[in-house]
Amino acid sequence: MSSSKLLRGTFILTLGVLLSRILGIVYVIPFYQLVGKQGGALYSYGYVPYTIFISIATMGVPLAVSKFVSKYNALGEYHVGRKLFRSGLVLMSATGFVAWLILYVSAPLIAPFVVNEDGPGNSIHDVTLVIQTVSFALLIVPVMSLIRGFFQGHESMGPTALSQVVEQLVRIIFLLAGCYMVLRVWHGSLVTAIRFATFAAFVGALGGLGVLIWYWIKRKRFLDELLQKDRGTLHLSLKEMYKELVLYAAPFVFVGLAMPLYQLIDQFTFNKAMASIGLGAISEDAYSIFNVYAQKLVIIPVTLATSFSLTLIPTITKAYVQNNRKQLRKYLNDTFQIVIFLTLPAVVGMALLAEYVYAAFYSYDPLGTEVLRWYAPTAILFALFSVTAAILQGINKQKFTMISLTGGLLVKLCLNYYLIAKFETIGAILATTLGYLLSVLFNLWIIQRYTKYRYGFVLRRTTFMAILTAVMSVVVVPIVKLVEKLLHYNGSVIHSLMIVFVGGIVGAAVYFYLSERSQLLYYLFGDRFSFLRKKRKKAVS
Repeated sequence: MSSSKLLRGTFILTLGVLLSRILGIVYVIPFYQLVGKQGGALYSYGYVPYTIFISIATMGVPLAVSKFVSKYNALGEYHVGRKLFRSGLVLMSATGFVAWLILYVSAPLIAPFVVNEDGPGNSIHDVTLVIQTVSFALLIVPVMSLIRGFFQGHESMGPTALSQVVEQLVRIIFLLAGCYMVLRVWHGSLVTAIRFATFAAFVGALGGLGVLIWYWIKRKRFLDELLQKDRGTLHLSLKEMYKELVLYAAPFVFVGLAMPLYQLIDQFTFNKAMASIGLGAISEDAYSIFNVYAQKLVIIPVTLATSFSLTLIPTITKAYVQNNRKQLRKYLNDTFQIVIFLTLPAVVGMALLAEYVYAAFYSYDPLGTEVLRWYAPTAILFALFSVTAAILQGINKQKFTMISLTGGLLVKLCLNYYLIAKFETIGAILATTLGYLLSVLFNLWIIQRYTKYRYGFVLRRTTFMAILTAVMSVVVVPIVKLVEKLLHYNGSVIHSLMIVFVGGIVGAAVYFYLSERSQLLYYLFGDRFSFLRKKRKKAVS
């Protein structure tokens, strides 16, 4: 595979993922206006179990199948990948059906752990119906994942990227249109609206699968021609194939399950803990703010940072395999620095502007402000967990990711109820933070142990970035207060958007300027910003 084709494929896939995630964030704004806090909580009650079941049912298939097919295609054994594809369609159909059946049947058993029957919000019956409705997507998504992985293994990223975007678009359109029609036109119940919203996962999956089938029809002739070039020297049994596939897939499953499992612990403990301290009446509103709406905002800087830094993982793998300690140290330095460089100012800025950010996306809410301000810094740990888990996979120590995740989840499980009872909604954030902190520290220790990597340099750079971020904050805060005074801020969406825009632009400009003047920008990104040096030299001369 040529480097230009590799870069093109990586760009297409990254763009598809980014567009899909942006759509997944933006739709929450009108969704909140339609269903409010109680609807958001009910939606989450269905979606969190579904996310866990879909992770298990697909078993990390897209990336694992991609790696498997690519390996045997490179050996000229094209029939191996096709054989896996044919049997995999049957297997994924079966696992999808079993996952759907288990989730659908177990919904009445899950619901009582989520809400109290005598509570003022959603009932056990409501939660049961929503979980059963979203479960139907499990019939399609595993098959779709396999097809995506097969195309990626043939170095074709377009089908995956386009199907992801179409799936998300169809899902969002159906979700918002369904909620609008039920609530505003037919004047139906909130439960019916949320059932439409969760069933949108099935409809969106149909759209994504339709794109993949179209690509299959279009490219089948080319794929069949590859079979004619097959060397035919390898004859792997299905047992051997799936054993290799499971080894590839296991790490992806555990990393993908991290966030949903943390959310599941909250789902089972939050309402009961709040009720135990006499806050049962507001527990669902608080839950939706923390676990749905604020969480969507916190994930934004994580997505940007990890997308950029994970591009360095293949080079880390290569340096480790070749035992090139110097290059490995450089790549690890670059990866950690880029994560901190992009995430730190973003989360500090979000915490500083929490009141306006939350109001701009949803509506003015004192609890939303407090939750976002506390939750934003945890995004650094989310990003570091993803990156350190990828590094562990790159150095073939992925089993430790499972250990670190399990340890973090145990911390969350043991402390969540107590901390919620002690600090209300903020307690759930503290438990999540402590859980992720343990996982990240463990991953960092394992990386140091097996690569002999030392963190002194990164810690010094992180301190420097923290100083730049502090300077940025000192500049942004008075400017934001001035704009607030000039606007006679009243908590409206328009005023909040204007303040976020001004604060964001000023903060980014200050941070970028300080990074450029201190040469940090060039140390991290090389010649990508060399044009700035040339402009400054011309201006001086």
